[in-house]
Parts: sequence; C-alpha cells; structure tokens
Amino acid sequence: MSEQENSQELRDETKLCHDEGEYAKHQGAIVPPLYQNSLFAFEDWDAIDHAFDNIADSFVYSRLMNPTVTIAEKKIAELCRGEKAKLCASGMAAISAAIMHFVKAGDHIITIKNVYGPANSFIGTYLKEKNNIDVTYIKGTDISEFERAIQDNTTLIYLESPASQTFELQDLRAVAVLAKSKGIKTVIDNTWCSPIFQKPLELGIDMEVHSASKYLCGHSDVVSGVLIGNKDDVDEIIVKEHAFYGGKMAPFEAWLILRSLRTLTLRMERHQQSALKIASFLEGHKKVKKVNYPGLPSFPQYALAQKQMTGYGGLLSIVLDIEDISEAKRFVNKLIIFKLGVSWGGHESLVYAPTISYAKELTTEQLEAMSLDIGLVRLSIGLEHPEDLIKDLEQGFQALNRL
Repeated sequence: MSEQENSQELRDETKLCHDEGEYAKHQGAIVPPLYQNSLFAFEDWDAIDHAFDNIADSFVYSRLMNPTVTIAEKKIAELCRGEKAKLCASGMAAISAAIMHFVKAGDHIITIKNVYGPANSFIGTYLKEKNNIDVTYIKGTDISEFERAIQDNTTLIYLESPASQTFELQDLRAVAVLAKSKGIKTVIDNTWCSPIFQKPLELGIDMEVHSASKYLCGHSDVVSGVLIGNKDDVDEIIVKEHAFYGGKMAPFEAWLILRSLRTLTLRMERHQQSALKIASFLEGHKKVKKVNYPGLPSFPQYALAQKQMTGYGGLLSIVLDIEDISEAKRFVNKLIIFKLGVSWGGHESLVYAPTISYAKELTTEQLEAMSLDIGLVRLSIGLEHPEDLIKDLEQGFQALNRL
C-alpha cells in the first residue's frame, strides 16, 4: 500500500498527529522546523527564473510562500478536503481576499443578516462605497430566500453556518446546488464548526474560510485566517489578493498553528461536551428566555444540524430575561471564570454582549436587520470543568435579582 493510499484511509485525528512526507526532509524531526526567514536564495539564473514562472508553488519570498507556512496549509487543506489552503494574517484577511476574488465592480452579493460584524461592514459598506457592489441580506434559513434574492449580476453567495450570535443554519448542499445552476460562487465562514464538525467543500461550497485564531489555533496566542478551495482559485488569490493586500502569515504563527492542530480533535470534543451540558443547564434556567445552540434538540434547525454537521462547537448565546441593558451589565460583571473579551474558541471561557460593539461597527439599518435582543449574551465555552463554569454562571444570574 502506498503512503498516499494509507493516508486516505486514516481518520482526521491520526493525520493531524503526523506530518507524513516531511520527516525525511528535516532530518527526521518529529516537529517541523521553523523557517524564520524572509527570502530564499537560488543556485543560478535558471532556477530563480523557473520559480517566478511557478510563483504560487515556489519559495521566493515569505510574503507569498514559506516552508513552515506551507506545511500547515497542506494539513489544513487535507483536513477540509480541499485541494489547497492559504494562511493569512487574520480571519478578515482571508475573508476579504476570498470575497474580492469572486467579485468585481458592479456585482451583487447575497449574504445572511446575522453575518460576522466586520464581514458585514466589509460587504455592506466598504464594497458598496469602493466598488459599487450591492448586497442583499436574507435570513437564509429557507432556500427560497436565496432563489428570490438572485439578480442578473449576482456573482457570490457568502454564508456563515451557523450564523453569528443567533446560530441559524443554511442548508449548504441546497445552496451549493442552486448557486452552481446559476453560475454563482459560494464562500462560507466555517469557523464555528471547525473542519472537525463540518466539511462544506464536500457539500459543494466553492471556498471555505476560517478565523484560525479560534479553534484551529485554540490557545488565544495567534491571530490568523485561512482560506481553502480548489488549487486554481487559491493560486490566483496567492498572486493577486494575498500578494497585493500583503496579509501574509508569519512563519512562527504558522508553527504555533501546526502545534495546535495536533490537539484539535480532542479540544473540539471537550468544547462540545461542555457546551452541551451548559446549554442544557441554561435552557432550564428561569432567568434565560432563550438558548441559541444547534446541539440542543429544541433548536429549530436541529434536524438540519444533524444532517450537515457531525458535532457542535463551544460557542452559544442566551437571551437573558431582563428589561434593561444595565441588568446585562450586572450579569457580565459578576462572572469570574468567564473573562470578558471579544474573541472565542480558545482554551479559556469568554463572555461578550454583542450590543457593545455592533452599535459601533454597523449602520442603523444593518443593526435593525439583525434583530438582536438587548438581553443577548454570547458565551464561549472553554476547556475548564463544566461544573465550575455552571457555578460561575449562577453567580451572574444572582446579580439579576431585581433591586
């Protein structure tokens, strides 16, 4: 059996623990070396000339390609079932590069109302002002919404399933089939599930993006993004959007991501187990009006979640039974283990109220379209013991007793 045939039979967690094909290149080092350098020298004129002819696959300058970064990219691409991946300096660097690759001035984009805030601003404000690109926002829970939103100049459908804050799903296979029938490209932010629990490329989506700062790294010490798709699209992004915008991945951060990928499966299993336990606790709490978590059988799209996902991340939101924003402040400020912060997906548990930043990031129209309740609070369930997290949440609920 060849190495390639054996690799195809291995499960994700086994592949993530090894760097097949790399050991011999690096004197048998079990951990690939860090190539902390900016440029690469060549033996002669013909060698560098050939490299420039194959710039998307050659090590010339680390703004484009770097050996340490490439090892991490190959591992992520295989995990996502894509042909190639490109690591970027941030999640937004990956998102903006992917979007810009598929649109031109005067085009039209369809996306969901509860899309990630900076992505929302980029699509709905920046692209409109700079490139006269229009956008139609839809809830996205019914395929008929996508059908009605398509225009003659629609070139991209940008998805996020589950969606930010409220975690509604889109039927990815159905959207992919519709988009392909109309010649429209599809991009999805798959950060919430990670490639462990959802593989959109296998469902027909054209390109997948992640904030690698979240689960792929998982230690809250790296800011990074990644895009994954077919080789032609990714190669073109490398020499255009990635090169021109300069959102390159540093070798050290890529090395840290490689380290983190080895424990990704274990971490995702723990995030899921704890989140399910905590979500069930919250669902029965008298001070919680609603729990938004696709892993709960009560979630309106639970059947779709089971159909296109194999597990659930550790991010959820709740709607507190409150009458004033000051009560949400009391709840958040009372928590001790849950740290107040904007990101998620790391080893530590975090709490955040989206209304804090969304009112600053989005236009009044965009904010109203999202229909966010003043009691909405987002919880990122980390790797702490779930019983300790539940006790911490109880402290927060006690602060909601009417004064």
